[in-house]
Amino acid sequence: MLRPPPQLTVSEWAERHRMLGSRASAEPGPWRTSRTPYLKDVMDALSAVHPARRVVFMKGAQVGATESGNNWLGYIMHHVPAPALAVQPTVELAKRFSRQRIDPLLEETPALRERVAPARARDSGNTMLSKEFPGGILVLTGANSAVGLRSMTARFLFLDEVDAYPGDVAGEGDPIALAEARARTFGWRRKAFLVSTPTIAGRSRIEREYLASDQRRFFVPCTECGEMQWLRFERLLWEKGAPETARYHCTACDHPMQEHDKTAMLGAGEWRATAEGQDPHTIGFHISALYSPVGWLSWEQIARDWEAAQGKPEDIKTFKNTVLGETWQEQGEAPDWERLVERREDFPMGVVPTGALVLTAGVDVQDDRLECDVWGWAEGFSSWLVDHVVIPGSPRDREPWDDLAKLLARDWPRHGGGAMRIARLCVDTGGRDTAAVYGHLRRLRDPRIAPTKGIDGWNRAQPVQGPTPVDALVNGQKLRRGLKLWTVSVSTWKADLYRRLWLGRGDAEELPPGWVHLPRAIEVEWVKQLVAEQLRTTKDRRGFARQEWAKLRERNEALDCAVLARAALWLLGADRYGEQFWARLRDEAADAPLAASPSAPAAVPPASTTGAVPPQAASDTQRPRGWLASRNGWLR
Repeated sequence: MLRPPPQLTVSEWAERHRMLGSRASAEPGPWRTSRTPYLKDVMDALSAVHPARRVVFMKGAQVGATESGNNWLGYIMHHVPAPALAVQPTVELAKRFSRQRIDPLLEETPALRERVAPARARDSGNTMLSKEFPGGILVLTGANSAVGLRSMTARFLFLDEVDAYPGDVAGEGDPIALAEARARTFGWRRKAFLVSTPTIAGRSRIEREYLASDQRRFFVPCTECGEMQWLRFERLLWEKGAPETARYHCTACDHPMQEHDKTAMLGAGEWRATAEGQDPHTIGFHISALYSPVGWLSWEQIARDWEAAQGKPEDIKTFKNTVLGETWQEQGEAPDWERLVERREDFPMGVVPTGALVLTAGVDVQDDRLECDVWGWAEGFSSWLVDHVVIPGSPRDREPWDDLAKLLARDWPRHGGGAMRIARLCVDTGGRDTAAVYGHLRRLRDPRIAPTKGIDGWNRAQPVQGPTPVDALVNGQKLRRGLKLWTVSVSTWKADLYRRLWLGRGDAEELPPGWVHLPRAIEVEWVKQLVAEQLRTTKDRRGFARQEWAKLRERNEALDCAVLARAALWLLGADRYGEQFWARLRDEAADAPLAASPSAPAAVPPASTTGAVPPQAASDTQRPRGWLASRNGWLR
């Protein structure tokens, strides 16, 4: 009884006690560190006897990082009892993590089963988000919960998928800083484990933490010459169209190594620091899915995924993030407006091109006018500028908003027959007349209008959030919660637009998905406004890199309208429903009744770039029956 407990490391504890079940693992049975040798040093750095206080793990998918964190939690419960806090991006994900990871860990590992009472027992202390054990407690929470992050003092912190954390939690600051503040009272005994696949360069938390560490990489030997090297994707070579020929070529002798060589390579590998860390108590590890053990993600599959992603920037971004464990560099440099002017196409404004399946619009509110751009969209987010409308008048007055209602009731003829109406319209309510804008939008009561407020932050998970009820001033009276407001991450959509503007045609006969089509009739000034900003990297007051959009010229209404029109498409469900969304639109277009040919003079509305609303526009502001049929509540 007086003998101190053995000074086990986390990897030794896992070898002795950890059992993997079929619920949480593709390879049930006792834990074997030899299966993933690169995890040994990562887990041992989390041991109580290791001097590191912060362990950073930037990684690709299919490398076992989450299970190494689970081993650490089991080690804490069994060997070093103390209060621990595990943070997932959201509370819902924390509940899922508890069901899918923690519960199997406790049930299938005998050493832990006897220390944590079953959840069904009375007063067991075992709940969905709290696991009590002798000498400590494990609390699970979400990074979106400020209450959960400051609810307890914790010696150990497991911060999982930190790049998916919100930038600010209920106005109280960065969630990582809030969580780490819970461990300060433990001094040198505290320890934090930060794990994530990276996202966007300059905004990735895990990249920022890794660059501040000693930046360790896993070096493996060449099976031919023995040269130690860390695996780079550029050295994985194969014949075009034949991913099964993928081989990794040594950087020294160019010897091609095959998939089955990985086992010996990993077994003889070692971690080596490649930089001098800014904090001596922080160590960082980086590894890609190229190291995934035999039987998991193969080099052939990686080559196949890379070929499938070609021509699809979003898929290439996902590949770099999840497979290579590297950040994605947004194309924030403004394209040359001269190049965009030269590539304008010969299609008439005011007529919907044949390929467009749905119309959205963005409205930028100025002191003396409303600027409105109508965009047509097709699969792959190819887009056409269908019309540019300037509605004169102060946003405080009623007349411009009545003209906007007429614009919503207008039919745009479609090339080849038929007509379309705007399916969704986003209005920027920011500016000096926000209260008046709220009141007029409330008065219009058109379900296609989405009042929006732009924010400069980046939010990849939910680039449009809401709606949030706000007060509206109607006929001089304040109406509480009278309007629903959407928040738009303008940085996200500006980067999306610039990525599409930078697309090149190359030698391909067809234009790539996402191409931005501009009509010949659009003015040069409008094109300049479309590329009026540029993404620049600056440093915040703590010295960390941050990216922000800066104006290159004063006027940027076209860019703002394009961002709002893209946000309107997101609200319709194009990003969520994918192929199903576009298939429904194709069916709607095929079933639409034919109208007069748009080539006939009577059917083509006059050019609206002068600001005049066509006199033939109807006054009906209700949702048109033919714009997009609702089926069982879909697209509401």
